[in-house]
Amino acid sequence: MKNRIFAWGVTALFGFFPFSAVAQSSTPEDAVALQQQGKWDEAAEVWRSVIQKDPKDAAAFASLGVVLSKQQKYLEAASAYKKALALNPKLPGVQLNLGLAEFKQGHFQAAIAPFHAALAADQHNQQTATLLGLSYYGDKRFTEAVKYLEVAVKADPGNAELHDVLAQSCLWAKKYACALDEFRQILQQQPDSAAAHMLSGEALDGLGRTSEAIAEFQTAENVSPKDSNLHFGLGYLFWKSHQYDDAKREFDGALAIDPNHPQALAYLGDIEMRKMNMDEALRLLKMALGAKSDLRFAYIDLGAILMRQKKFADAVAPLQRAEALDPSQPDAHYRLGQTYQALGKTAESQKELARVRELHQKEDDPLASKMSAAPPPLPQ
Repeated sequence: MKNRIFAWGVTALFGFFPFSAVAQSSTPEDAVALQQQGKWDEAAEVWRSVIQKDPKDAAAFASLGVVLSKQQKYLEAASAYKKALALNPKLPGVQLNLGLAEFKQGHFQAAIAPFHAALAADQHNQQTATLLGLSYYGDKRFTEAVKYLEVAVKADPGNAELHDVLAQSCLWAKKYACALDEFRQILQQQPDSAAAHMLSGEALDGLGRTSEAIAEFQTAENVSPKDSNLHFGLGYLFWKSHQYDDAKREFDGALAIDPNHPQALAYLGDIEMRKMNMDEALRLLKMALGAKSDLRFAYIDLGAILMRQKKFADAVAPLQRAEALDPSQPDAHYRLGQTYQALGKTAESQKELARVRELHQKEDDPLASKMSAAPPPLPQ
């Protein structure tokens, strides 16, 4: 988005509002004159003087907010706008300005309501609709973001930054066809973009087209061979396809670049476990958890190995941790139930196994969820 997205709506920030009549010594006209000279500190003081004389002057609060926004004092500006709206909820432009002040602070959730109010007042304001979509994206509410960003992209089809945010929103909303369409458009403009090929691969994987996803990742890897995450992503796709030798090669490639890549370590551990190399598997899994302590997958494999070694008491803790990280997955409940049964804890075992019957095993997670915990943030 660079600076363009954050420049949208700046005109609204520096607009002027109707003013109350106040004493000659510090009048709204004095404040406006100071603003025109760029004397923002002095203008703010005059507006505070106006407000002190008439604490119910909503327009003065709104104008103070404009000056504070010009000074990039967005927290104070938001407070001034809220006071203006408390006095006059229908004062034109203030909801948009409040949304902008919150947005500029990265308070995306707080920006949503005022942007909605501004859009309700002017349903054809594309700037407001775009900012609302970006706020939803910033708040990680991707399904809602898609609704507004699709309209924004249609209104500004040449805006590559908006296409990228829409593509990310579609990907994280699991609207993979939409994501793929957007990434393909990006690739038309940037055919050598490793990131666009990688993200296209993630969308293809989400659509169940894993062989095509592998081809996209291989193209990306040719463009950017020193990216450890690319190697991991391609390795994961091979792992999902049960091509374990190819997966191992890619995971090793990731570790050659980043020796502490936690997921590469974990999946290499899984491959070693499948080959019955339990000591090596344990070493790799423990390294993975040392690098990243919330890898549920690694805890499951660690518990499975300890169970296989009949170290049932030792297996309880990693399986409980896996269960806590995602209680909706039945595999941890099942293994924990078996472990309790081996330890003679019948009641605990029955409870865990009963939970298994209530749940359904999910398929392998889509690659997008493995590559990153969240999409890229909006740039500041």
